[in-house]
Amino acid sequence: MSSGIATPTVGTATKENGIRSTAFFDDLRYEEEIESRSAVHGTSVPHRLTHYLKKVENRLVEYSLEARGIERVQESERIPKLSWVSYLQAFLLWMSVNLAANNITLGMLGPAVYGLSFLDSALCAVFGALLGSISSSWMATWGPISGIRTMAFGRYTMGWWPSKLIVILNLIQMIGYCLINCVVCGQILSAVSPSGNLSVAVGMAHGQSCSFPAAADEISGIVIIAVISWIIATFGIRVFHYYERFAFLPQVIVVCILFGVSSSKFDLSTPSQGDTRTVIGNRISFFSLCVSAAITYTPLAADFFVYYPERTSRLKLFSLSILGLLISFTLAFLCGIGLGSSINIHPEYAAAYNNGQGALIVQGFSSLHTFGNFCSVIVALGLIANTIAPTYSAGVDFQILGRYAEKVPRAIWNTLGVVIYTVCALAGRSHLADIFTNFLALMGYFVAIWLAIVLEECFIFRRGGTGNGYGYYNWLVWDDPSKHPVGIAALIAFLVGWAGAILCMAQVWYIGPLAGLVGEYGADMGNYVGFSWAAVVYPPLRYLERKRFGR
Repeated sequence: MSSGIATPTVGTATKENGIRSTAFFDDLRYEEEIESRSAVHGTSVPHRLTHYLKKVENRLVEYSLEARGIERVQESERIPKLSWVSYLQAFLLWMSVNLAANNITLGMLGPAVYGLSFLDSALCAVFGALLGSISSSWMATWGPISGIRTMAFGRYTMGWWPSKLIVILNLIQMIGYCLINCVVCGQILSAVSPSGNLSVAVGMAHGQSCSFPAAADEISGIVIIAVISWIIATFGIRVFHYYERFAFLPQVIVVCILFGVSSSKFDLSTPSQGDTRTVIGNRISFFSLCVSAAITYTPLAADFFVYYPERTSRLKLFSLSILGLLISFTLAFLCGIGLGSSINIHPEYAAAYNNGQGALIVQGFSSLHTFGNFCSVIVALGLIANTIAPTYSAGVDFQILGRYAEKVPRAIWNTLGVVIYTVCALAGRSHLADIFTNFLALMGYFVAIWLAIVLEECFIFRRGGTGNGYGYYNWLVWDDPSKHPVGIAALIAFLVGWAGAILCMAQVWYIGPLAGLVGEYGADMGNYVGFSWAAVVYPPLRYLERKRFGR
């Protein structure tokens, strides 16, 4: 079966405007080229360091490492012809990435935290996932059209310098989610350990040792997921696509088993808790949470399809992406909602939930005994597929921070990102996950605000990205600051959107004055108000910016 991923011969390269453009795997002669340039122009310490890192990367190219960073993928370097497998890959990729334990645990929050009924939670989850998936699927279609990564595409809206702020926020968000994945994996493995006391760091629980074999005692759930994710993400898009093509299958099987064995425990009759205004506020908040879960893929969605040819059907890619996102989110959310509803009427489920959301997943398999523990381990390992995607994109996004950062190979940045979230997960596994869960809810607002600005730049000022004159995206200038907007209009609109989001956010640690007007616990409207305020402010400011600076 065709892989659907381009595999150019090592050593191919192209020249564009006098600058060497790396192919899927960098030409090993690049090392000699750098050496000759250094001999003529001299080499500073930073240049020697980046030169050394490039040499290391070029050696790894021999083992099929993807050496490309943020450089635009030329049409000649992409998949020459798309097969049906290549289109299907979009569906399978999103299925594998999303059908994971972290989304199951998110679904639990509907009944467990917001006090919603099964029906209310299910409706909010499915329609929230649909709304968020639309934006992520739309952004995915820009990968084949542009051949550049999502955050580099953002330069065409935010400008050279303001776009770096978006990159930083996106890096924090991606690394934070990877951290949470590691901790959830640790919780699940802890719950299935023979004694039930395996620490999160060594497999899972709360600081006690386990009776796993000696070799396994040395490895934690955190380290397992981090190391495997690092290996796959570092080797790049080809290995990443291969893994995601098949990773969904065991997850579909075990999630269906989980539905089958635990559905009798679901509470389908208890109504939503609270008065009418409180229930409305909780519905809005949980709906917003599910929107955020899907919309946060928007800043990295195009990264995975830059090797698809420019003539790729946008409709097919969009449709298959949204189908993969929606089906996977629906399965995970509904499973989590059912488990979360069970804690109201089954003490053993409530006790498991008090030990961690991962433990509640294990409790759902409890009737299967040893086989249930095996299924729980499969669910835990499914988090690898969810962690690879942000780990891979983080390596690319680091390069967008500056010229020197761009010279550091993507593999090095991938490694740094993995080290950061692994160390944080190990050091603060008892409390840091809760902190980041609340913090990342705040971080999610930036995506909605950024999306509003990108949409208006595309459809108002560039007429959908097609046509002549100003309506045309010139992909050849993706790395030229003088050809992008100054970014003043986008930055002001972004900050105004943030102000609106803060006024209308409802989190455990803060409820905005406007959000607090709805019910006892407020209603989280930060995404919608932030989006709206930015959308209102940006067009007139962008018009003035174009008039003043001509770009």
